[in-house]
Amino acid sequence: MASPQAKHKSGLIVVPGDRLGVIEEFTPGPGTYEQEGTIYSAATGRALMDLLNKQVSVYPKAQVANVPHVGSIVMGQALEVQSKQATVRIFQIGDRLLTGFFSGLLHIGDVSQRFVESMYEVCKAGDMVRARVISDKNRVFHLTIDDKDLGVIHAFCSRCGHSLSQKRFIMRCSECGNSERRKSAADYGKDEV
Repeated sequence: MASPQAKHKSGLIVVPGDRLGVIEEFTPGPGTYEQEGTIYSAATGRALMDLLNKQVSVYPKAQVANVPHVGSIVMGQALEVQSKQATVRIFQIGDRLLTGFFSGLLHIGDVSQRFVESMYEVCKAGDMVRARVISDKNRVFHLTIDDKDLGVIHAFCSRCGHSLSQKRFIMRCSECGNSERRKSAADYGKDEV
């Protein structure tokens, strides 16, 4: 038999960390977690105590949109590259693919500690890029790739369109022999795109 306290929680709005019951009464369901025999809410939402199946769940009050935040690591594709900046279509935040898309701005001052003359040495349209969000001022996501783990993770030959392989600091096309420069991530070519 469920405790009177558990029955009173059913239907109420709870927040992460709220105590919902114990494992002797319920099994933890969606939106909950169990720690040392106690079941807690893992989300903000409405608690549901299913007395028939002896399960406690929390249903989120509202779906939270997956939006880049300052500090987020994002993946995207360079859409437009100009001499001082590139526009990146963000399609992934961390490990989560997005259903819509956001655009990010990568400025030449945020790509490397060393002097870079042109963004064309950093990335080209079509390249896959891993970056960090450094600002979201005025709803524009400003990005940086100034880190060894950030940068181009997959590049394409600007002559023939084939994938480029990295040989030291130069990218080479095995199809046409073209050589190009990029600011690549340390794990270039290892990430599935």
